[in-house]
Amino acid sequence: MSLLDEVEKALDTIRPYLEADGGNVSIEEITPENVVRLKLLGSCGSCPMSIMTLKAGIEQAIQKAVPAITAVEAINLTDIDDPDAVLPENLR
Repeated sequence: MSLLDEVEKALDTIRPYLEADGGNVSIEEITPENVVRLKLLGSCGSCPMSIMTLKAGIEQAIQKAVPAITAVEAINLTDIDDPDAVLPENLR
């Protein structure tokens, strides 16, 4: 099984929880350093708790299932498609 398949399988274990809140994620790339770069979709892309979901939920699930993964990051938390999205850094 490829690294990508293993990460997808790990994500499938938490997708029902993301989808229940109107969100989801897609894998954009796995870097040579084994960093998974995700795109947060739906409500996950604009949720003020998305950083916590990413680190405490998604990253832990992936790293538990696929120990070779060194980190998980969301590409659209810094490169957001929607300039009006509510992001943690804008909540001041």
